Amino acid sequence: MTENELMLGRVVETPADPETAPLDRVPNPHPDVNYVTRFVVPEFTSLCPVTGQPDFAHIVIDYVADKWLIESKSLKLFMHSFRNHGAFHEGCTVMVGRRLVERLEPRWLRVGGYWYPRGGIPIDVFWQTGTPPEGVWLPDQGVPSYRGRG
Repeated sequence: MTENELMLGRVVETPADPETAPLDRVPNPHPDVNYVTRFVVPEFTSLCPVTGQPDFAHIVIDYVADKWLIESKSLKLFMHSFRNHGAFHEGCTVMVGRRLVERLEPRWLRVGGYWYPRGGIPIDVFWQTGTPPEGVWLPDQGVPSYRGRG
């Protein structure tokens, strides 16, 4: 798929594999400005690679674009492609970040993976590319620590 063949506006199937799922990008209309774009995926699912049982997470992606923005339909399909993908929480969270960095070449990116408990223990995974650009407003990701019923 080329830059001129975006998934946006076309009927497309969910990619079967997040490692090869296409990620469409579009030109940043303000490449001269440092600003944060946030995507929240509150119902992310993948599979435990050992048991095959579903795992659930709340994923928050923040990035400062350079020349490219991620096209949201392709991001949704990419995130959905994890539904039948077997990987540990750390593998899924870092793969999301690395695939986006590879495609967008952003000035900065971070991913927070807030995973629901597996075996009674919540596992949160955080990954970022480095120090954010000077002067960028970075709001808290807004996801409280897991408390169960307490």
